Amino acid sequence: MMKAAFPLAVATSMLAGLLAVAGAQDRSADAPGLEKLGETLFFDTDLSRERTQSCATCHDPSTGFADPRGGPVSIGDDGTSLGVRNAPTVSYAAFSPRFGKDGEGNYVGGQFHDGRADTLEDQAGQPLLNPIEMAMPDRASVVARLKEKPAYLEAFRKQFGPDVFDSDQRAFASLTEALAAYERSPAVSPFDSRYDRYLRGEYKMTPQEELGRVLFFSNQFTSCGQCHKLHPSGGRDETFTDYRFHNIGVPRNPELKAPLDHGLLARGDVTDPAHDGQFKVPTLRNVAVTAPYMHNGIFKDLRTVILFYNKYNSSSPKRQIDPETGRGWDPPEVAGTLSMKELETGPALDDRRINALVAFLKTLTDARYEPLLGE
Repeated sequence: MMKAAFPLAVATSMLAGLLAVAGAQDRSADAPGLEKLGETLFFDTDLSRERTQSCATCHDPSTGFADPRGGPVSIGDDGTSLGVRNAPTVSYAAFSPRFGKDGEGNYVGGQFHDGRADTLEDQAGQPLLNPIEMAMPDRASVVARLKEKPAYLEAFRKQFGPDVFDSDQRAFASLTEALAAYERSPAVSPFDSRYDRYLRGEYKMTPQEELGRVLFFSNQFTSCGQCHKLHPSGGRDETFTDYRFHNIGVPRNPELKAPLDHGLLARGDVTDPAHDGQFKVPTLRNVAVTAPYMHNGIFKDLRTVILFYNKYNSSSPKRQIDPETGRGWDPPEVAGTLSMKELETGPALDDRRINALVAFLKTLTDARYEPLLGE
Protein backbone atom coordinates (compact mmCIF):
# COMPACT_ATOMS: atom_id res chain seq x y z
CA MET A 1 0.00 0.00 0.00
CA MET A 2 1.32 3.51 -0.85
CA LYS A 3 0.92 6.75 -3.01
CA ALA A 4 1.43 10.45 -3.55
CA ALA A 5 -1.14 12.51 -1.69
CA PHE A 6 -4.70 11.90 -2.80
CA PRO A 7 -6.35 15.09 -4.12
CA LEU A 8 -7.63 17.06 -1.13
CA ALA A 9 -10.91 18.05 -2.77
CA VAL A 10 -11.76 14.43 -3.55
CA ALA A 11 -10.74 13.24 -0.09
CA THR A 12 -12.87 15.94 1.51
CA SER A 13 -15.81 14.94 -0.66
CA MET A 14 -15.44 11.29 0.37
CA LEU A 15 -15.32 12.22 4.04
CA ALA A 16 -18.42 14.35 3.61
CA GLY A 17 -20.12 11.33 2.14
CA LEU A 18 -19.51 9.49 5.38
CA LEU A 19 -22.02 11.72 7.10
CA ALA A 20 -24.69 10.04 5.02
CA VAL A 21 -23.13 6.63 5.65
CA ALA A 22 -23.19 7.32 9.37
CA GLY A 23 -26.96 7.28 9.26
CA ALA A 24 -26.88 3.50 8.86
CA GLN A 25 -28.60 1.59 11.65
CA ASP A 26 -26.03 -1.23 11.99
CA ARG A 27 -23.33 -2.77 9.82
CA SER A 28 -25.01 -6.15 9.47
CA ALA A 29 -27.88 -4.43 7.68
CA ASP A 30 -25.72 -1.91 5.87
CA ALA A 31 -22.94 -3.61 3.92
CA PRO A 32 -22.86 -0.78 1.36
CA GLY A 33 -22.27 1.67 4.19
CA LEU A 34 -19.37 -0.37 5.51
CA GLU A 35 -17.93 -0.65 2.01
CA LYS A 36 -18.17 3.13 1.58
CA LEU A 37 -16.35 3.69 4.85
CA GLY A 38 -13.68 1.22 3.73
CA GLU A 39 -13.32 2.98 0.39
CA THR A 40 -12.80 6.33 2.11
CA LEU A 41 -10.16 4.82 4.39
CA PHE A 42 -8.51 3.18 1.38
CA PHE A 43 -7.77 6.63 -0.08
CA ASP A 44 -6.79 8.41 3.14
CA THR A 45 -3.14 9.51 3.10
CA ASP A 46 -3.43 10.68 6.72
CA LEU A 47 -3.18 7.03 7.77
CA SER A 48 0.55 7.04 6.99
CA ARG A 49 3.29 8.51 9.16
CA GLU A 50 4.19 11.40 6.83
CA ARG A 51 0.62 11.71 5.50
CA THR A 52 1.81 10.98 1.96
CA GLN A 53 0.57 7.44 1.32
CA SER A 54 -2.74 5.65 1.27
CA CYS A 55 -3.70 2.10 0.44
CA ALA A 56 -4.56 3.39 -3.02
CA THR A 57 -0.98 4.50 -3.61
CA CYS A 58 0.31 1.00 -4.23
CA HIS A 59 -3.13 -0.34 -5.16
CA ASP A 60 -4.55 2.37 -7.39
CA PRO A 61 -8.12 1.60 -8.52
CA SER A 62 -7.48 3.46 -11.79
CA THR A 63 -4.70 1.03 -12.77
CA GLY A 64 -6.00 -2.39 -11.79
CA PHE A 65 -5.38 -1.87 -8.06
CA ALA A 66 -1.63 -2.10 -8.64
CA ASP A 67 1.11 0.49 -8.20
CA PRO A 68 1.04 2.79 -11.26
CA ARG A 69 4.48 4.28 -10.72
CA GLY A 70 6.29 1.68 -12.78
CA GLY A 71 9.03 0.46 -10.47
CA PRO A 72 9.54 -3.19 -9.54
CA VAL A 73 8.68 -2.38 -5.90
CA SER A 74 6.94 0.50 -4.16
CA ILE A 75 8.41 3.56 -2.46
CA GLY A 76 7.68 4.06 1.22
CA ASP A 77 5.95 6.87 3.07
CA ASP A 78 9.30 8.59 3.69
CA GLY A 79 9.88 8.96 -0.05
CA THR A 80 13.07 6.90 -0.05
CA SER A 81 12.47 3.46 1.48
CA LEU A 82 11.88 0.63 -0.98
CA GLY A 83 9.95 -2.57 -0.50
CA VAL A 84 11.42 -5.94 -1.39
CA ARG A 85 8.48 -7.38 -3.36
CA ASN A 86 6.21 -6.08 -6.10
CA ALA A 87 2.84 -4.88 -4.79
CA PRO A 88 0.22 -7.41 -5.95
CA THR A 89 -3.13 -6.27 -7.23
CA VAL A 90 -5.97 -6.12 -4.71
CA SER A 91 -8.43 -7.12 -7.44
CA TYR A 92 -10.00 -10.51 -6.69
CA ALA A 93 -7.84 -10.96 -3.59
CA ALA A 94 -11.03 -11.54 -1.63
CA PHE A 95 -11.36 -14.99 -3.18
CA SER A 96 -8.14 -16.39 -1.74
CA PRO A 97 -8.85 -18.96 1.00
CA ARG A 98 -7.22 -18.76 4.40
CA PHE A 99 -3.64 -19.95 4.48
CA GLY A 100 -3.36 -23.66 5.17
CA LYS A 101 -3.15 -26.97 3.38
CA ASP A 102 -5.54 -28.40 0.82
CA GLY A 103 -6.76 -32.00 0.60
CA GLU A 104 -3.55 -33.05 -1.13
CA GLY A 105 -1.29 -31.56 1.52
CA ASN A 106 -0.23 -28.53 -0.54
CA TYR A 107 0.08 -25.12 1.06
CA VAL A 108 -2.59 -22.83 -0.29
CA GLY A 109 -4.11 -19.39 0.14
CA GLY A 110 -3.61 -16.43 2.38
CA GLN A 111 -2.77 -12.87 1.36
CA PHE A 112 0.55 -11.43 0.11
CA HIS A 113 3.01 -13.35 -2.06
CA ASP A 114 3.82 -15.69 0.83
CA GLY A 115 0.29 -16.03 2.21
CA ARG A 116 1.38 -14.64 5.59
CA ALA A 117 -1.96 -12.94 6.26
CA ASP A 118 -4.87 -15.35 6.68
CA THR A 119 -7.61 -12.89 5.75
CA LEU A 120 -8.17 -9.53 4.08
CA GLU A 121 -8.60 -8.02 7.54
CA ASP A 122 -5.15 -9.34 8.55
CA GLN A 123 -3.65 -8.03 5.31
CA ALA A 124 -5.23 -4.58 5.58
CA GLY A 125 -3.56 -3.82 8.89
CA GLN A 126 -0.01 -4.85 8.05
CA PRO A 127 1.05 -2.09 5.60
CA LEU A 128 -0.18 0.57 8.04
CA LEU A 129 2.37 -0.59 10.60
CA ASN A 130 5.14 -1.68 8.24
CA PRO A 131 8.15 0.65 8.78
CA ILE A 132 9.01 0.57 5.07
CA GLU A 133 5.46 1.18 3.87
CA MET A 134 3.00 3.46 5.69
CA ALA A 135 5.24 3.45 8.78
CA MET A 136 2.75 4.19 11.56
CA PRO A 137 4.45 3.26 14.84
CA ASP A 138 1.54 1.40 16.42
CA ARG A 139 -2.22 0.83 16.38
CA ALA A 140 -2.85 3.66 18.82
CA SER A 141 -1.20 6.12 16.42
CA VAL A 142 -3.46 4.96 13.60
CA VAL A 143 -6.55 5.31 15.77
CA ALA A 144 -5.42 8.81 16.80
CA ARG A 145 -5.44 9.79 13.13
CA LEU A 146 -9.01 8.51 12.82
CA LYS A 147 -10.07 10.57 15.81
CA GLU A 148 -8.85 13.74 14.11
CA LYS A 149 -11.85 13.65 11.78
CA PRO A 150 -15.39 14.04 13.11
CA ALA A 151 -16.80 12.21 10.08
CA TYR A 152 -14.82 9.11 11.04
CA LEU A 153 -15.92 9.33 14.66
CA GLU A 154 -19.56 9.41 13.64
CA ALA A 155 -19.28 6.76 10.92
CA PHE A 156 -17.32 4.31 13.09
CA ARG A 157 -19.73 4.68 16.00
CA LYS A 158 -22.73 4.09 13.76
CA GLN A 159 -21.12 1.11 12.04
CA PHE A 160 -19.40 -0.56 15.02
CA GLY A 161 -21.12 0.78 18.10
CA PRO A 162 -20.85 3.90 20.29
CA ASP A 163 -17.97 2.43 22.32
CA VAL A 164 -15.77 1.46 19.33
CA PHE A 165 -13.09 3.98 20.31
CA ASP A 166 -12.94 2.84 23.94
CA SER A 167 -10.20 0.43 22.87
CA ASP A 168 -7.46 1.13 20.34
CA GLN A 169 -7.36 -2.58 19.58
CA ARG A 170 -11.06 -2.64 18.75
CA ALA A 171 -10.96 0.57 16.74
CA PHE A 172 -8.01 -0.69 14.69
CA ALA A 173 -9.77 -4.00 14.05
CA SER A 174 -12.86 -2.08 12.92
CA LEU A 175 -10.71 -0.09 10.50
CA THR A 176 -9.35 -3.29 8.94
CA GLU A 177 -12.86 -4.73 8.79
CA ALA A 178 -14.04 -1.70 6.83
CA LEU A 179 -11.07 -1.88 4.45
CA ALA A 180 -11.74 -5.58 3.89
CA ALA A 181 -15.41 -4.87 3.19
CA TYR A 182 -14.40 -2.50 0.42
CA GLU A 183 -11.90 -5.02 -0.98
CA ARG A 184 -14.66 -7.66 -1.05
CA SER A 185 -17.03 -5.37 -2.94
CA PRO A 186 -18.01 -5.72 -6.61
CA ALA A 187 -16.18 -2.46 -7.29
CA VAL A 188 -12.91 -4.31 -6.70
CA SER A 189 -13.88 -7.64 -8.27
CA PRO A 190 -16.58 -6.98 -10.88
CA PHE A 191 -16.16 -10.04 -13.17
CA ASP A 192 -17.02 -7.90 -16.21
CA SER A 193 -14.07 -8.52 -18.55
CA ARG A 194 -14.40 -9.57 -22.18
CA TYR A 195 -13.92 -13.14 -20.97
CA ASP A 196 -16.86 -12.80 -18.60
CA ARG A 197 -18.97 -11.22 -21.30
CA TYR A 198 -17.97 -14.07 -23.61
CA LEU A 199 -19.25 -16.58 -21.05
CA ARG A 200 -22.54 -14.69 -20.90
CA GLY A 201 -22.85 -14.70 -24.69
CA GLU A 202 -22.32 -10.93 -24.88
CA TYR A 203 -18.93 -10.98 -26.62
CA LYS A 204 -17.42 -13.03 -29.42
CA MET A 205 -13.74 -13.80 -29.12
CA THR A 206 -11.53 -12.86 -32.06
CA PRO A 207 -9.87 -15.87 -33.76
CA GLN A 208 -6.60 -15.03 -32.00
CA GLU A 209 -8.26 -14.67 -28.59
CA GLU A 210 -10.15 -17.93 -29.11
CA LEU A 211 -6.95 -19.77 -29.99
CA GLY A 212 -5.37 -18.38 -26.84
CA ARG A 213 -8.35 -19.47 -24.76
CA VAL A 214 -8.19 -23.02 -26.11
CA LEU A 215 -4.43 -23.18 -25.53
CA PHE A 216 -4.76 -21.79 -22.01
CA PHE A 217 -7.32 -24.33 -20.88
CA SER A 218 -5.67 -27.24 -22.68
CA ASN A 219 -3.61 -29.62 -20.60
CA GLN A 220 -1.96 -30.88 -23.77
CA PHE A 221 -0.52 -27.74 -25.35
CA THR A 222 0.28 -25.56 -22.32
CA SER A 223 0.69 -25.88 -18.58
CA CYS A 224 -1.16 -22.62 -17.82
CA GLY A 225 -4.27 -24.25 -16.47
CA GLN A 226 -2.38 -26.46 -14.04
CA CYS A 227 -1.82 -23.50 -11.73
CA HIS A 228 -3.84 -20.58 -13.08
CA LYS A 229 -7.23 -22.24 -12.94
CA LEU A 230 -9.47 -22.67 -9.91
CA HIS A 231 -12.42 -24.41 -11.52
CA PRO A 232 -11.87 -27.58 -13.62
CA SER A 233 -13.17 -26.04 -16.83
CA GLY A 234 -12.84 -22.33 -16.10
CA GLY A 235 -16.21 -20.64 -16.26
CA ARG A 236 -17.99 -18.04 -14.20
CA ASP A 237 -16.17 -16.58 -11.19
CA GLU A 238 -12.87 -18.07 -12.36
CA THR A 239 -10.03 -16.25 -10.59
CA PHE A 240 -7.27 -17.85 -12.68
CA THR A 241 -5.24 -19.18 -9.77
CA ASP A 242 -5.41 -22.33 -7.66
CA TYR A 243 -3.78 -20.39 -4.78
CA ARG A 244 -1.01 -22.97 -4.35
CA PHE A 245 2.70 -22.16 -4.04
CA HIS A 246 5.45 -22.84 -6.58
CA ASN A 247 9.04 -21.99 -7.38
CA ILE A 248 9.08 -21.30 -11.12
CA GLY A 249 12.70 -20.20 -11.29
CA VAL A 250 12.23 -16.44 -11.33
CA PRO A 251 15.66 -14.76 -11.55
CA ARG A 252 16.87 -12.31 -8.96
CA ASN A 253 16.06 -8.71 -9.90
CA PRO A 254 19.34 -6.75 -10.14
CA GLU A 255 17.45 -3.47 -9.67
CA LEU A 256 16.63 -4.41 -6.08
CA LYS A 257 19.00 -4.11 -3.16
CA ALA A 258 17.23 -6.92 -1.41
CA PRO A 259 18.46 -10.12 0.24
CA LEU A 260 17.80 -13.53 -1.24
CA ASP A 261 14.03 -14.04 -1.12
CA HIS A 262 13.07 -17.47 0.18
CA GLY A 263 9.33 -16.92 -0.27
CA LEU A 264 7.19 -19.40 1.62
CA LEU A 265 10.18 -20.71 3.58
CA ALA A 266 10.82 -17.21 4.95
CA ARG A 267 7.51 -17.20 6.87
CA GLY A 268 9.07 -18.96 9.84
CA ASP A 269 6.23 -21.43 10.37
CA VAL A 270 7.11 -23.35 7.18
CA THR A 271 10.38 -25.22 7.74
CA ASP A 272 10.58 -27.89 5.04
CA PRO A 273 13.36 -26.80 2.63
CA ALA A 274 11.30 -28.23 -0.23
CA HIS A 275 9.27 -25.00 -0.06
CA ASP A 276 12.28 -22.72 -0.48
CA GLY A 277 11.61 -20.01 -3.08
CA GLN A 278 7.92 -20.81 -3.48
CA PHE A 279 5.38 -18.03 -3.97
CA LYS A 280 1.60 -18.05 -4.26
CA VAL A 281 0.21 -18.36 -7.76
CA PRO A 282 -1.23 -14.91 -8.56
CA THR A 283 -4.54 -14.18 -10.22
CA LEU A 284 -4.37 -13.40 -13.93
CA ARG A 285 -7.33 -11.05 -13.69
CA ASN A 286 -6.17 -7.64 -15.04
CA VAL A 287 -2.71 -9.08 -15.65
CA ALA A 288 -2.31 -7.12 -18.91
CA VAL A 289 -2.54 -3.78 -17.06
CA THR A 290 -0.69 -4.57 -13.82
CA ALA A 291 2.94 -4.82 -14.91
CA PRO A 292 5.69 -5.39 -13.80
CA TYR A 293 5.49 -9.10 -13.21
CA MET A 294 6.66 -11.77 -10.77
CA HIS A 295 7.11 -11.30 -7.02
CA ASN A 296 10.15 -9.08 -7.60
CA GLY A 297 8.83 -7.17 -10.62
CA ILE A 298 11.65 -8.38 -12.85
CA PHE A 299 9.68 -8.59 -16.12
CA LYS A 300 8.09 -5.52 -17.68
CA ASP A 301 6.16 -7.09 -20.55
CA LEU A 302 3.46 -9.75 -20.50
CA ARG A 303 4.86 -11.49 -23.57
CA THR A 304 8.19 -11.85 -21.77
CA VAL A 305 6.44 -13.77 -19.01
CA ILE A 306 5.08 -16.30 -21.50
CA LEU A 307 8.48 -16.59 -23.17
CA PHE A 308 10.00 -17.20 -19.73
CA TYR A 309 7.70 -20.18 -19.21
CA ASN A 310 8.26 -21.36 -22.77
CA LYS A 311 12.04 -21.60 -22.26
CA TYR A 312 11.51 -24.73 -20.19
CA ASN A 313 10.04 -26.55 -23.20
CA SER A 314 12.06 -25.14 -26.06
CA SER A 315 15.50 -26.18 -27.30
CA SER A 316 15.66 -23.25 -29.71
CA PRO A 317 18.58 -20.89 -28.97
CA LYS A 318 16.19 -18.01 -29.73
CA ARG A 319 13.93 -19.04 -26.85
CA GLN A 320 16.82 -19.06 -24.40
CA ILE A 321 17.21 -15.28 -24.74
CA ASP A 322 15.45 -12.84 -22.43
CA PRO A 323 14.04 -10.21 -24.84
CA GLU A 324 14.22 -7.52 -22.15
CA THR A 325 17.97 -7.93 -21.59
CA GLY A 326 19.08 -9.36 -24.94
CA ARG A 327 21.05 -12.11 -23.21
CA GLY A 328 20.36 -15.56 -21.82
CA TRP A 329 17.83 -15.92 -19.04
CA ASP A 330 19.43 -15.38 -15.66
CA PRO A 331 19.48 -18.36 -13.27
CA PRO A 332 16.76 -18.86 -10.65
CA GLU A 333 17.02 -16.82 -7.47
CA VAL A 334 16.43 -20.06 -5.57
CA ALA A 335 17.46 -23.24 -7.37
CA GLY A 336 16.73 -26.85 -6.50
CA THR A 337 13.02 -26.61 -5.69
CA LEU A 338 11.57 -25.75 -9.09
CA SER A 339 8.15 -27.15 -10.01
CA MET A 340 9.56 -28.93 -13.04
CA LYS A 341 6.55 -31.22 -13.53
CA GLU A 342 4.30 -28.23 -14.13
CA LEU A 343 6.90 -26.16 -15.95
CA GLU A 344 7.79 -28.85 -18.48
CA THR A 345 4.24 -29.84 -19.40
CA GLY A 346 3.40 -29.32 -23.08
CA PRO A 347 5.41 -28.63 -26.21
CA ALA A 348 7.35 -25.52 -27.15
CA LEU A 349 5.17 -22.72 -28.46
CA ASP A 350 5.68 -20.83 -31.70
CA ASP A 351 5.14 -17.08 -32.03
CA ARG A 352 1.57 -17.52 -33.25
CA ARG A 353 0.56 -19.39 -30.11
CA ILE A 354 2.50 -17.12 -27.81
CA ASN A 355 0.76 -14.09 -29.31
CA ALA A 356 -2.58 -15.86 -28.99
CA LEU A 357 -2.01 -16.45 -25.28
CA VAL A 358 -1.19 -12.77 -24.81
CA ALA A 359 -4.39 -11.86 -26.66
CA PHE A 360 -6.45 -14.16 -24.43
CA LEU A 361 -4.88 -12.81 -21.25
CA LYS A 362 -5.91 -9.32 -22.35
CA THR A 363 -9.53 -10.50 -22.36
CA LEU A 364 -9.25 -10.94 -18.57
CA THR A 365 -9.08 -7.16 -18.16
CA ASP A 366 -12.02 -5.61 -16.31
CA ALA A 367 -14.15 -3.36 -18.53
CA ARG A 368 -13.06 -0.15 -16.78
CA TYR A 369 -9.41 -0.88 -17.66
CA GLU A 370 -9.85 -1.89 -21.29
CA PRO A 371 -8.79 1.62 -22.47
CA LEU A 372 -5.43 0.97 -20.80
CA LEU A 373 -4.75 -1.88 -23.21
CA GLY A 374 -4.11 0.60 -26.02
CA GLU A 375 -5.79 -1.62 -28.60
